Amino acid sequence: MNAADDKTIVREYFNSTGFDRWKRIYGDGEVNKVQLDIRNGHQQTVDTVLGWLKADNNLPELSICDAGCGVGSLSIPLAVDGAKVYATDISEKMVEEGKDRAKQTLGNDENPTFSVQDLESLSGSYDTVICLDVLIHYPQEKADKMISHLCSLAQSRIILSFAPKTCALSILKKIGSFFPGPSKATRAYLHREADVVKILESNGFSLQRKAMTKTRFYFSRLLEATRK
Repeated sequence: MNAADDKTIVREYFNSTGFDRWKRIYGDGEVNKVQLDIRNGHQQTVDTVLGWLKADNNLPELSICDAGCGVGSLSIPLAVDGAKVYATDISEKMVEEGKDRAKQTLGNDENPTFSVQDLESLSGSYDTVICLDVLIHYPQEKADKMISHLCSLAQSRIILSFAPKTCALSILKKIGSFFPGPSKATRAYLHREADVVKILESNGFSLQRKAMTKTRFYFSRLLEATRK
């Protein structure tokens, strides 16, 4: 399967059966144990990013691009804390859900600004570019190009998360345990941390902070890099 096929599959999945599944996971309603585990893992990653950004005490001064925003799990709390947020996702249904949730939380639809876009078509310039839980859908060569493009949009900082390619996780993926059940509708690609750091450095960024979220069914390495 080539990269173009992966993008098409991701778009179609998150506009159909995937949307219903992940809307539940990213919500607060009743879900099964596996979905709850993934929900908790994703929220831990979001909370880590929020903690990093809040620690700088300048969120109202920042413009932030949340690339692959899903239903707004990160975009909405960033907007609540005063950042100017540009939230994008490849899935039209995810974006519509994000808009609804933002309006319910903030009482308006002015910030975050939501749009339907894939990573390659993003444009503009932002203080910080964030891309969480997206790279897992794409092989390394395609991920490298996406990261490079996101770096070109970031004035000062980029934050990425990805499923790390380790021996243990490679074995789990191989035996079908990395993503259980229907969620296997898209391929799950693991990435070596060293490869991600290398592409960041080649684009003029240096690693500042990193974290790891690990639950039974959710594994995510989080990197923050700033422009040199």
